[in-house]
Amino acid sequence: MSRIGKRVIAVPPETKVTIDGRIITVQGPKGTLTREIHPLVRVERQGNNLIVKRADDTRQSNSMHGLTRTLIDNMVTGVTKGFSRQLLITGVGYKVDEKDSHLVFHLGYSHPIDFPLPDGIKARVEQQKGIRVVLEGCDKELLGLIASKIRSLRPPEPYKGKGIRYIDEQIIRKAGKTAAS
Repeated sequence: MSRIGKRVIAVPPETKVTIDGRIITVQGPKGTLTREIHPLVRVERQGNNLIVKRADDTRQSNSMHGLTRTLIDNMVTGVTKGFSRQLLITGVGYKVDEKDSHLVFHLGYSHPIDFPLPDGIKARVEQQKGIRVVLEGCDKELLGLIASKIRSLRPPEPYKGKGIRYIDEQIIRKAGKTAAS
């Protein structure tokens, strides 16, 4: 039995959960999320709680049990509280501009990079101890994907520490050639 899968998901009163066959829809103050559930698991509602159950005791069913419970819990948390991810941009001359639903990055290349934001993701730029980009949204999966795409525009380099990194990421700095002599 999956330790994570057997936990109960508490549904807040302002959140509405609809289970239609294998499709689950969660609506809340921050938005609406829909997901198709794997056939090896089923979701049952008991009062203000959701319970994820397995179809059988196979290895795949056991792994899908915990995964499905976590995905549904992230959906409920996302539509009630939302998620955020912060990126820190470090480097001389590096900057970011906000334009409608786009971010325009100037990262030392010969051209600016126009990055369109998908629906459901909001971004704001803060100027404190470097440039900080705060991404917010209700879909944790999409938010992580967009944050990783932005980070891949100019990954942090280990010698000077320039580039785009997550706010909680530690960059292990290397000594340059002058340290050897």
